[in-house]
Amino acid sequence: MFRNPTSHDLYPLANDAAGRGGLYVYGIPFPPPARPRQHATEGLMQQRDWHHITDLTRRTIFDALRLSKHFWAGKLDDVDFLSRIFDLTSLPSNDSRHKDMAGDIARHRIMNPTDWADDWVFSDPRLGLLHVPDEVFLKFLCEMVHPIVRDDSEVDDLVATFNRYLAPDGYRLVVVDAMSGRRVFGAELALVGADGALDDARLIAQALSSSHMAAQITRMRANIIQDAPLAIGSAKEFVESLCKGILDARLATRTGKEDFPALVSMTRDALGLKVNPKSDATLKSMLGALGTMTNSIAELRGQMGTGHGGVPDTGAPPAGVARLAVNSALALAVFFWETHQATIGQTP
Repeated sequence: MFRNPTSHDLYPLANDAAGRGGLYVYGIPFPPPARPRQHATEGLMQQRDWHHITDLTRRTIFDALRLSKHFWAGKLDDVDFLSRIFDLTSLPSNDSRHKDMAGDIARHRIMNPTDWADDWVFSDPRLGLLHVPDEVFLKFLCEMVHPIVRDDSEVDDLVATFNRYLAPDGYRLVVVDAMSGRRVFGAELALVGADGALDDARLIAQALSSSHMAAQITRMRANIIQDAPLAIGSAKEFVESLCKGILDARLATRTGKEDFPALVSMTRDALGLKVNPKSDATLKSMLGALGTMTNSIAELRGQMGTGHGGVPDTGAPPAGVARLAVNSALALAVFFWETHQATIGQTP
């Protein structure tokens, strides 16, 4: 049974890129924004307890920040930083001389910077960072390590701290994009399994300087439970992107119209992995499995994934099926990449 929201359930958020603002009611934007997901944290609350990050974890992170050399707002002033997350003009001022929280902060933190302690933000009840939904809390952490906010030299230390304390509650910060060569972080569910393959996949994306592939990895990882069709579609797209990168690096001719199985077959041949009578039985079996794996991922994506528009009554695939598709795609991609790296410059 739903209850009417109280003031503690409403969190005014800053306008999005299209100028839309709104309130978060029980962790859900109200009214819901008419736009696709823009980063890994959006939509997580549909599958997770909206306050899964415990009070203990939040306090521990804030204590670590108090003891560190890192100011939470980085290079920005308090108003500019918080305006990236909250609509401060919708929050009240505690100073009668100002009509909203933005003016209140400007007076007591910018005009008179010694009025409030640097850590005031962690306990201010108007922001309620100890109690906001996970999505808002994670956005606060991600903004702390955004390239606009902080120099890259400080980022690794902060991300390591955040991830150490977030891990027991099932979240972590990962690279989801790049801005002028600098890393942009988002939050994802720290699901069990495939971590090693995902780390390898991220190294591939970094080696190719591909923010597009990094985003595909994030979509795979974050949506196995949240949006299984999207995870399957992203897994296929990741392998497609890698195949195109390998083929181009090896100056292989392609028309740009090849379907997924054709791209995988061309990549296999470019890497010298053709099945031939001289191959031993084990190698034949392994290379034959590549074709089966490829066709299975393509068919699964067509039936249940995000490609070509789904049949209206098609049910969403179970998370286990999505995880299998993602793991298979990652295994294939890592195998291709390692073979490419080991044989580049050789004639297949």
